[in-house]
Amino acid sequence: MGAPEFAVPTLLRLVESGRSVVAVYTRAPKPGGRRGLEIRKTPVHQATESLGIPVFTPASLKPPEAHEAFRAHAADVGVVIAYGLLLPVAILEAPRFGCLNLHGSLLPRWRGAAPIQRAIMAGDRETGVELMQMEAGLDTGPVALSEALPIRPSDTAGDLTGALARIAAELAVRGLDALEKGTLVFREQPDAGVCYAHKIDKRETEIDWSRDADAVRNHVHGLSPAPGAFSSLSFRGSVERVKILRAETAPGSGAPGTLLDDAMTVACGSGAIRVLEGQRAGRTTMSGAELMRREGLAAGAAFMTAGSSPAAP
Repeated sequence: MGAPEFAVPTLLRLVESGRSVVAVYTRAPKPGGRRGLEIRKTPVHQATESLGIPVFTPASLKPPEAHEAFRAHAADVGVVIAYGLLLPVAILEAPRFGCLNLHGSLLPRWRGAAPIQRAIMAGDRETGVELMQMEAGLDTGPVALSEALPIRPSDTAGDLTGALARIAAELAVRGLDALEKGTLVFREQPDAGVCYAHKIDKRETEIDWSRDADAVRNHVHGLSPAPGAFSSLSFRGSVERVKILRAETAPGSGAPGTLLDDAMTVACGSGAIRVLEGQRAGRTTMSGAELMRREGLAAGAAFMTAGSSPAAP
């Protein structure tokens, strides 16, 4: 049971390991594309089509008929990773060994929807994946397997998602091997250190240049590649949003948001960041230095302060 690209390696690894995957549950296709006219299937759905496995896309698992359909699979265990739908107790208890979840954090830190992004944005030094037994609470179940991964200053949410997806796939196979042997042991999560990774809100994507350089870089990387942190800048008299997708801290000081050199080093409340990848709306991604050259920007220009940017089109 899963939906985004993060879940695909686990599906493929389970099939590769010789397990009989009796069904795949994912989110229903929805409109997408620039005009919203394309009907897009989830990455998990697309990956399943070549595997010959039945795919189910219920809008909800709450109705009794959904419970009956799920029980009819007679599954030994449900493997869940970034599925995105609430699993009622009747679903959690349907497989013989219940449902196991692969969660992208070191629990109990960052329970919830956006653990990878929140870990970077908070400046955490490490994250990881944990294999847990699902129960009615949100990511509260006991943990059996865990693998940690350092968060480097250069890591974006996209970078970490790829690395953690590969770890999750291997943990899934290790967990099922141990489950078959009767050696999978669970431990309760500690009470201390609980925090929640709330879903990313577009209202928090604008960059606040008054923060220190580390915080600005972490904000940029936590939101990259999507939805992307942004700030607004005047291009030949027209104010436009610029997504900043990758940055590094750099020496420098000045009024927050001010461009300090032709490499697009930007002053923060303390220190500065250098823009390594940026993107104007509808344009290709390029380095900050290239963006400045192409648009004739010079040191002394400044990004707008948070809250003063024009509304998104």
